[in-house]
Formats: sequence, structure tokens, C-alpha cells
Amino acid sequence: MGPVILTLNAGSSSLKFAAFALVKGAEPSQLASGQIEGIGATAQGSVKTAAGEKSDLTFDPSLRRVDHQVAMDAILGWLRQAGYDSSVAAVGHRVVHGGLHLVEPKLIDESVIATLKGLIPLAPLHEPHNIAGILAAMKAFPSTPQVACFDTAFHRSHPFVDDTFALPRSYYDEGVRRYGFHGLSYEFITRKLGKIAPKIARKDVVIAHLGNGASMCAVHDGRAVATTMGFTALDGLSMGTRCGQLDPGVVLYLMTEKKMNADEISDLLWKNSGLKGMSGISQDMRELETSDSPAARDAIAYFVSRIRRELAGLAGTVDGVEAVVFTAGIGENSWKVREAALNGMEWMGIHLDVEANRANAQIISAKHSPTTVFIIPTNEELMIAEHTVRTAGVTG
Repeated sequence: MGPVILTLNAGSSSLKFAAFALVKGAEPSQLASGQIEGIGATAQGSVKTAAGEKSDLTFDPSLRRVDHQVAMDAILGWLRQAGYDSSVAAVGHRVVHGGLHLVEPKLIDESVIATLKGLIPLAPLHEPHNIAGILAAMKAFPSTPQVACFDTAFHRSHPFVDDTFALPRSYYDEGVRRYGFHGLSYEFITRKLGKIAPKIARKDVVIAHLGNGASMCAVHDGRAVATTMGFTALDGLSMGTRCGQLDPGVVLYLMTEKKMNADEISDLLWKNSGLKGMSGISQDMRELETSDSPAARDAIAYFVSRIRRELAGLAGTVDGVEAVVFTAGIGENSWKVREAALNGMEWMGIHLDVEANRANAQIISAKHSPTTVFIIPTNEELMIAEHTVRTAGVTG
């Protein structure tokens, strides 16, 4: 078998992975993907091959707690069973935060790990788990190149006004700035759009990455100009469990009047707000769309209103909008959200083709629409695999 690229996306309670075959002269071809959930407790995992075959990952039932290393061992066991373990030529990792200086994929060594540890205060809910996934993979594949791919890197082209907050300049200089996230997804979409519609891709585009985590990004000629997420992945749109844009005074109120400490506020804003908090039902858009609850309708309405506001705002950071792209779980699959977000946006040159939208067609704008609207499925794993191939120098 030829070289295999393994990609890993380690979260606090999950480890997503994918295996790609490398064929000379072609982009990496996905062999399988899977996910382990329940890390930190009793975990369960599964794998699905490109052919659609599914299998479960098993863990020692005597283990009370499955950590990232145990999860990595389970993936390694599956790789052995599939006959891929000896073919893994490089491992690519999604890392949420690269800070000011990690602006392109990097081969991981001790200095890179030290830098990532120094970034933990900027992404305390993500970076430690990304590092744990890296260390587990390095132990499983000690002589295999490991590559870190950063979600913030795509946004380092922001101009100053779209990168800063209105705080004293010293805070900006020390790293308090709008980093932006979902960069691997945006990078994949811009490259894909360049193949589908190269003339449009060279102009001004707004991409809406709408999933459990949601953000939007204005792009000019394939380079990020502005995005809705800021210093952390809390800002901008409301999300599955995250609040999105929030007056900082609310946090001060929670501290002074509600006597909430930092951990309690963090838990509220990250885990119990957004669609879940507003609806009181679920963070799953599919469940909310079928609910008769007024609170569910209100949560969706707020989600949509923020999309509309950010679309108009991002258009102001570039010279109008040549195209809008919807991607990620909600963006790719919820025609109701897309329709509600784009209705009445003719003033922006957006004319929706209702039938195409409800059929999830690739182009959902009317033929006469000055602004073209696309649905393009994202593939962050493939983006990581491609970066890993180039950075590690792997050949087919």
C-alpha cells in the first residue's frame, strides 16, 4: 500500500480522525473517517470507510476514564486491523490557535509544542486538548512527521482595522486582537470556489460557516479581510451552545450582580447559551426546526438575524459582494435557515432561487442575480491532509 496520511482533530471530549491515501499526481483520497466521543469518561467510537462500511472502536471495559492517549491507541488498533498502520507517512493535526507567529502549517518539534503551551491562555478550552492529541500521536508514531495546521492562520491577512479592538495599543501589541477561527474551512472553500468559479473567487466573497460553531468571513481574492469571530471563538454569530456577540457589560453584570466567578461565566457563555440556551431544548438545528416551541422559533430567528446583520456588515469591509457561500452542517443542509437569511436581500444583489435552495443545489441564486450564492460542502480534514503532505514532504 502507498503512503497514508492520518489527520486528527482533538477536542476536550472527542477525537475526530481521518485516513487518506496518497496517490502521485492527485489530491489525497479519503479511506475512512471516525470519531471517538466521551473522552474523560466512558468513551465510544466508530469508523466509516469510504465505501460506507461502519465499525465500532472498542475500549477496555475496566477503564473508568478514557484519555486522549487511550483514544489514540484505539485508532492505532483500527489502523493495524485495516492494514494501514505501517503505511502512515505523516500525521496532521488541527490546532485552534497559532497566535501571532504560527501563520502556516509547521512540522512539530519541542519548540512548536512550547509555543502552543504558551498560547493556552488565548484558547483555554481548545489548545490543551489539541496539545494532548499531538502528544498522544507522537507516542503512537514516534518516528513519523507530525504537522500542526492552525485555524487562525488564514486570518492573519486582516488589515489593522479588522484585526484590532478599540483598546490601548499596548493590548494589541501583546496579542489581544481579532484572531478569527474556522480558517481551515475557509481556506478549503476559497480553493474549491477557485475551481468552480475562478473569476468570482478572485473578487469579493462572504463565506458563512454555519455549524455547531458558526462564523462568517469576508474574502478578497482568496485572502481573509474580516471575520465575525474575534479574540476567542465566542464572538459574532450565536452558535449551538455559544452566545456569540455580547455586550462586555453583561459579563461585568454577571460578576458584580450575580456574583458569578470566571468558571461559571465561562460555562454559561461557552456551553449553555446560543441555540441551546435560548430554546431551552437543544443545540441541534434539525430538532429546533421541527419543534412547535415558541422558544425554538425565537432561537432560530435570532440565529438568522445575526447572519443577516453580519452579511451586511462584512460586505462593508470589501467592495460589495460578488458571491456568498454557505458551508458546514447547517449551511449545507438547512434550506430554511438559508431562505430566511437571504429573503429580502435583493438590495445586496441577492435574488434567491427558492426551488434550487430547497433542493440543496450547488448554486441557489436566480440566474439574473448579480450576486451568486453557492452551497459548497467543507472538508477541513482534506485541507489538513494537503497541508501535511506539503509540509512533511511526503510523496506518493
